[in-house]
Amino acid sequence: MDELPLDQVRTLLAVVDEGTFDAAAAALHVTPSAVSQRVKALEQRTGRVLLIRTKPVRATESGQVVVRFARQLARLERDARAELGMGSADGRGPVRLPIAVNADSLATWFLPALTRVPQDPPVGFELHREDEAHTTALLREGQVMAAVTSSPDPVTGCTVRPLGLARYLPVASPGFVARYLSGPGSLADRLRQAPTIVFDRRDELQDRFVRSLAGPGAQDAAAASPRHLVPTSEGFRDAVAAGLGWGMVPQPQAEPLLRAGELTLLTPARPMDVPLYWQQWKLDSPALAAVATVIARAAAEALLPADPTL
Repeated sequence: MDELPLDQVRTLLAVVDEGTFDAAAAALHVTPSAVSQRVKALEQRTGRVLLIRTKPVRATESGQVVVRFARQLARLERDARAELGMGSADGRGPVRLPIAVNADSLATWFLPALTRVPQDPPVGFELHREDEAHTTALLREGQVMAAVTSSPDPVTGCTVRPLGLARYLPVASPGFVARYLSGPGSLADRLRQAPTIVFDRRDELQDRFVRSLAGPGAQDAAAASPRHLVPTSEGFRDAVAAGLGWGMVPQPQAEPLLRAGELTLLTPARPMDVPLYWQQWKLDSPALAAVATVIARAAAEALLPADPTL
């Protein structure tokens, strides 16, 4: 395959970002016909369909590879211009770093860490909130340059480093425990029947905890348990404290309420630890390197050490 023409690559990125060929044409100050011709030429050159022509337009798996390359190219160009004292190419001021991060990290240790990132030159953060099990999808699609993730397997074109373990505690309000979790039967059986707080439909942490209590071969906790979906970290904690259900709450959020008697620890000997990793593009970017260093230091302070045997 011949080299990829940069004007075609940038055009494909504009179409994906703007959502339509017409909007991309307006952003690039060219005609929609020119945009269509460039995309078709790029597809012919690569021998692959790069876009799904829906509204909004979506990149195919091959298209995501080109989009990721386009974003990396733009990042390198902006870094070079900054080092040369030329400012940003588009005149929009500070360069933005898109990062995917899970809600619990965002609500506890991640935001304070960003305040430590040097602002010379100025850096603007574009945070994408996503479950730690799914942040790598944003990396793969080229939407972000770095991510806090639970996956140790690097996305193509990315490096990965362990951050530590995020500890979750099984908790409920004292009133909830008295109403739903007292009486005969095992705790696992009672939890299966009790109202449960989950972050979203992909949140499996509560079910994993019940299975850990019940042992191999136990029925799925979701079969009988009423579910309350609360899609913010703070709201999740508050819903548990209010007695709406039980749930796995991050230790930094749970401990103050445990000391105040607003939460009860369901089983002291069974926390759940979720390993977290930092993945980022393989770019020689000073700004990205500075962020990675700060995040690693903050995680070492806020998280438990990763198990060296894993």
